[in-house]
Amino acid sequence: MGILDFLTGEFIDVIHWTDNDHKTMVSRFEREGHEIKYGAKLTVREGQAAIFVHEGQLADVFTPGLYMLETNNMPLMTTLNHWDHGFKSPFKSEVYFINTTRFTDLKWGTKNPIICRDPEFGPIRLRAYGSYEIRITDPGRFLVEVVGTDGDFTADEITYQIRNIITAQFSAAIARSGIPVLDMAANTPELGKLLAQAIAPALAEYGLSMPSFYIENISLPEQVEAMLDKRTSMGIVGDLQHYMQFQTAEAMTVSGGAAGASMGAGVGAGLGLAMAQQQLSAQQGPWGAVPQTQAPALPPVAPERTWHVAIDGAAKGPLSKAALGRMVADGTLERDTLAWSEGLDGWLEAGTVPELARLFTVAPPPLPKS
Repeated sequence: MGILDFLTGEFIDVIHWTDNDHKTMVSRFEREGHEIKYGAKLTVREGQAAIFVHEGQLADVFTPGLYMLETNNMPLMTTLNHWDHGFKSPFKSEVYFINTTRFTDLKWGTKNPIICRDPEFGPIRLRAYGSYEIRITDPGRFLVEVVGTDGDFTADEITYQIRNIITAQFSAAIARSGIPVLDMAANTPELGKLLAQAIAPALAEYGLSMPSFYIENISLPEQVEAMLDKRTSMGIVGDLQHYMQFQTAEAMTVSGGAAGASMGAGVGAGLGLAMAQQQLSAQQGPWGAVPQTQAPALPPVAPERTWHVAIDGAAKGPLSKAALGRMVADGTLERDTLAWSEGLDGWLEAGTVPELARLFTVAPPPLPKS
């Protein structure tokens, strides 16, 4: 073996990469001095792309396949270096392998509550979390915009920025959807599609896409959830009066043993009889017979009318009719005394008001003057 054959064998002639951890997005093919032999074989497997970077410039992007690194296979490299077909010496370049498969089960969540406007409850705070998938669709752009010179780039290094993008678009997507908070659980697939569409332009700037986006849960503050639970309980209970009667009978049966059971049975029978009577009254209508156990309702008592009278040039009152009778008896109120009450056109003499005139017929007339 000659010295030239020995040196030629020292340079790498097979370039390939396999991913073992399913987390690496970009891996640089390491070689001391970055020396690659002209005519070397480059193997790019399915789910990969290979990028050649020569003297700091992105030279070529290779899709899955087997390549011989020659000038006829690398037109951009030929333009950069003005190679000819007889060039056999090694060249110094870097090869980056890009993982173009899906990166799944990546988590997202709102770090702080997001204020949204709900059509039923008004402004309300929401929290949400879920998962998503991403993949590299433009290897060249991803290498230039995100990776740079990082020789071992993982998905964990980009997920934090993606979570920020998701959170920024979440409230806007909720507002555009117009879906009430109580209906969001039934519409999470639709919300997921809206969010994925809103996030797509920002991810495209990094050379990424989001094939799937999932919302696993949307939650309200604890105080709001407690109020919703009460509202749901009221709807389940229905008639509160019947529910309280049932609870009372149940408590008597449980807490009183045999005596409580007999008392609860009696109370239950009484309540059942009362409910049956109410149902019968409802079926008979307003003109049906009144059950014997139910007393007829008495008409409401009308409020007593009050009066104002003018005594010594000053209004006095309000006074009841009984008080006016005592004033007639002691001579304070006379027939020509002015009186007024609600419903009268104005101040009238007490003797001309029929309701007050009866007071003077009962009282004795004044003594004649001597």
